[in-house]
Amino acid sequence: MQKYIAAITIVLLITMVIIRSVQLRMLGIKAFKFGEMDKKDFFIPPFALLLFYVIFSNAFNWPRLGMKLFQSEFVGWIGVALCFVGLFLFLYSVISFGKSFRVGIDEDDPGTLVTTGAFALSRNPIYTAFALVLLGEFCIYPNWILLVYLIAGFWLFNRQVLLEEQSLLKIYGEAYKQYCKKVRRYL
Repeated sequence: MQKYIAAITIVLLITMVIIRSVQLRMLGIKAFKFGEMDKKDFFIPPFALLLFYVIFSNAFNWPRLGMKLFQSEFVGWIGVALCFVGLFLFLYSVISFGKSFRVGIDEDDPGTLVTTGAFALSRNPIYTAFALVLLGEFCIYPNWILLVYLIAGFWLFNRQVLLEEQSLLKIYGEAYKQYCKKVRRYL
């Protein structure tokens, strides 16, 4: 059961991003800005595909990559809980974001500064949600490849957050500074 939840979690995350991007496109908003400011972002998709393969290979008994570090059903159920919390936080974040949702940095048409909903809990609830899901996936499939992804993912999320903070400060100025004083970067 846990292995299917892990796979469904990834599918649901991707589906939510696609649906929201399409909804915004229908409103005339280009939400997908991935890689436009930093061309190095295009190194991420091949690694994401490998991550998807590792998760789906475990769920559907395809040839597996990586060796398990330990086996614990209890830790696996903690992973399921983390995936559910991550999915809920992600959905809440996308809803809270409204028309300002973007995949990537958009300095040309950023939308309004969102400080309510999920953004009243964390300045970066989407990255926090991704981190929770990644940690959950590792708890379900504790192998060395997912451990590397977990560490690299946390580093990449933080790197992206720092880039976005520079951009948000440039766009929103004092309003963003005040928001930073009130709300934590993550949780």
